[in-house]
Amino acid sequence: MTSPDAGPGAAVPGAAVPGAGPDSGYSPGRTLPLRVEAIRQFRRRRTMLAFGIMLGLPWILAAAFELGGGPPGNTTGLASLATVGGLNFAAFSLYASTGFLLVVAVALFCGDTVASEASWSSLRYLLAAPVPRARLLRQKLTVALGYSLAAVVVFPAMSLAAGTALYGWHPLRLPGSLVDLPPGLALVRLGIALGYILVTLLFVAGLAFLLSVSTDSPLGAVGGAVGLAIISSILDAVTALGRFREILPTHWQYSWLSALQPQVSRDPMIEGAVVSASYAVVLLALAFRRFRHKDIVS
Repeated sequence: MTSPDAGPGAAVPGAAVPGAGPDSGYSPGRTLPLRVEAIRQFRRRRTMLAFGIMLGLPWILAAAFELGGGPPGNTTGLASLATVGGLNFAAFSLYASTGFLLVVAVALFCGDTVASEASWSSLRYLLAAPVPRARLLRQKLTVALGYSLAAVVVFPAMSLAAGTALYGWHPLRLPGSLVDLPPGLALVRLGIALGYILVTLLFVAGLAFLLSVSTDSPLGAVGGAVGLAIISSILDAVTALGRFREILPTHWQYSWLSALQPQVSRDPMIEGAVVSASYAVVLLALAFRRFRHKDIVS
């Protein structure tokens, strides 16, 4: 008997799959290979656009500094040191993009992946292939996270290339202390910062993925994830909330700046990583549960 929660494309537990006998060659674990899903997502226009922005924006930032004659004299922190060398320019680019650009990139890949299939009315045909629901979500989430990782890594890498081409290869000058880190150690510190940023963005990935399985509108899923992240940042600015702000995932998004100090302070990054990972686990679990019982009609 069909489960009341099963959608039009859902497989019935215990029922035989047509053509899935011992000699049919059908295996649920071989449906929708990662390579196929990765190629499908790569050919999407939004993938090309996202990577085009990530690759081109560092050069636009560098051109802005060149046209403006360098950072203004009244700026402080990473902005005032952006043109010291390629390493400083990469650090500034990370700082400028953490709160919005990288959030949008991750939300785009993770929020669009399932909702777009629903909007095209192709989701039920994937399930009728038949691809098990849990496997379909795992494959789509894996590819979305892979492209998110690539986009987030490509941006500082291109920033480093652009900054080095324009400002040279020099030690990383730390803001505040004006201590110079040799290039080798500076790359390690920037790697730590980038790794931490990737962990904090897991919250955005989980939220966007949950919205993606809950709506047939890709724009709604992506915009909803970005909007909620912005709301979290606004609430974090309300100092009257006191320690309650520490449960907000965006409260810790700039803790990676402690890696750009003479002595690295690990505690803020550990706390931020735990908070973001906890949100991600809960949100992704809700996404899988929601999709398992969702009535697929498109």
